[in-house]
Amino acid sequence: MHTVELTVDPALDGLVRSVWQRLHAAGLPSLATHQHPTNRPHLTLAAAERLTPEITTALAGLPVEAELDGLIFFERAVAWRVVPTDALRDLHARVWHALPDGDRNPQHAPGSWVPHVSLALRTRDQSRYAGVLRDLPVARGSFAQARTYDSGTRVVTALSCSPPYR
Repeated sequence: MHTVELTVDPALDGLVRSVWQRLHAAGLPSLATHQHPTNRPHLTLAAAERLTPEITTALAGLPVEAELDGLIFFERAVAWRVVPTDALRDLHARVWHALPDGDRNPQHAPGSWVPHVSLALRTRDQSRYAGVLRDLPVARGSFAQARTYDSGTRVVTALSCSPPYR
């Protein structure tokens, strides 16, 4: 499976990592302890068995504004909710439609996609997370670059000719 992901600018990256550390310091599982070199704050736009060359064209709108506001609790994960701006929704739709029809993961389809930046995976007592993060601020920055992660090879590859971080 190949993901299409947006990485955040350096300031927002540092803020997300500080939340990972805050959870870890509170004795809770977080992505702070995930040691794989590809681990960094990101937003997954889509996942598919294969990518097409049209993905690069679909990503031409980068960078786009990023706003993180509030927590989302999935079955066994905690995430920072991404506010879906019009520009982000448009970018997501372009990426979705650039992927082969039968190869796409339907949980990322427009209308089903829940934009978020993961904070912790394999969680149990989510009420503890809510307590530790009760004062989580609204965070703003940008989704600055795109990449793909190949879950089979565990390799990350840049996807677009986005300008470097400022």
